[in-house]
Order: sequence, then structure tokens, then C-alpha cells
Amino acid sequence: MNKHLLLCAFALSFSIVSAQQATVTGPDGNLKVDISLKGGKPLYTVSYKDKIILEDSPLGFVTNIGDFSTNVSYVGKSTSTVSKTYVQDRIKQSVVNYNANELKITFANADKNPFDVVFRVSNNDIAFRYEMPQYGETASIVMNSEATGFDFPENTTTFI
Repeated sequence: MNKHLLLCAFALSFSIVSAQQATVTGPDGNLKVDISLKGGKPLYTVSYKDKIILEDSPLGFVTNIGDFSTNVSYVGKSTSTVSKTYVQDRIKQSVVNYNANELKITFANADKNPFDVVFRVSNNDIAFRYEMPQYGETASIVMNSEATGFDFPENTTTFI
């Protein structure tokens, strides 16, 4: 009986931990973003062909309606694919085919106000944005500070 109870507790704790992590990759699977919560802080890590190119980097911001960078909890996630073709007549390749995978992860701050972080990952790039529902009648907020960061590994080099 005790072994069965212990196994159930372990399985439940594993499902809670895995529920607070999400991953999205580019269509070819080489570029990957992992999103997680550590100590109530949302973080993301980027790797290419299993080599880390951004270590745990912070997400979030502080506004006049609350802190969305600490004491954050996981609410849910959804995924989708993006496939667009558009024309740019003033560049070398005028017809652009854009394919990406999208992950929308919903967090809530300490006041239970939800916000989304939407990651879009193609084979060559990563983009993300924050989305917030309307709070109050004015539908406006004041950004006090940005917590988003980019933590490159120590051995990173760049060329201009």
C-alpha cells in the first residue's frame, strides 16, 4: 500500500513539474526554445542542434498594475503553426515563404492577473512578444521596467 501511495505521489509531482515547462522548435527541429518557471520566475533557453546559445534568460516586466516578472505561476499553453507567403519587391528574393511553429504560454502574476508570452520559431529565427488582456476601462498600462534578458554562455563570441 505504501509503495503504491509513494508511486502516485511521485507521478503527481512529476506531472506538476512537467506542466510548468514548455518547448517549441522550428519546423526542421534544429532551433529549440524551452520555457520554464524557476522560483516563480519565467525563463527561456535557446538551443541549436542541442548546443545552448542562450542560457536561462529572464522573461517578464513590471507595470503600474503589477509585477509580471516574479511570483509567477503557470496557467496553460497552446501551440499552432504559421505558414505565410508574401512579396517584397525591393529585396533579392522577392517571394518569401515563412513557416514557423508558435507556442502561447499563459502565466499569472501574484495578483492572479494573466498574461501570455507568444514564441514563434522558424528554422532561422526566434521572435516573442507579450500579450495582455484589457485591465480596467482605459485598456492602457504603464511599463515601469523590463525584466526580459539575454544570457549568453560564457564562451560566446561575435563577429561584426
